Amino acid sequence: VQLQASGGGLVQPGGSLRLSCAASGSIFEISTMGWYRQAPGKQRDLVASITIAGSTNYADSVKGRFTISRDNAKNTVYLQMSSLNPEDTADYYCNAWARHYYTDGTVSGRAYEFWGQGTLVTVSS
Repeated sequence: VQLQASGGGLVQPGGSLRLSCAASGSIFEISTMGWYRQAPGKQRDLVASITIAGSTNYADSVKGRFTISRDNAKNTVYLQMSSLNPEDTADYYCNAWARHYYTDGTVSGRAYEFWGQGTLVTVSS
């Protein structure tokens, strides 16, 4: 399973960005998808997550400003970010827990965790 993130860039304080992450490969089912971020010198922290049923979870620091959504048919997760401030500057990583097909056609018995490459979000004037 591969995760391809996109949408990062430079934005002014108060601005908005939308991140996307598409999963591909031998996917049977993706249970939870999410976004994490890591600022320089800091640990990687959860930003938001969404289950296959659409239940969401947000870090307190982004509640009311960020919205996570997913398109199950496209195996894609989105992060709409608004009212951005410099503290939101970080590398953003998408994450997915997925059951996948093996080459013999069988399905993994449990979900495994997969990560995409980071996409840099810089909030600066």
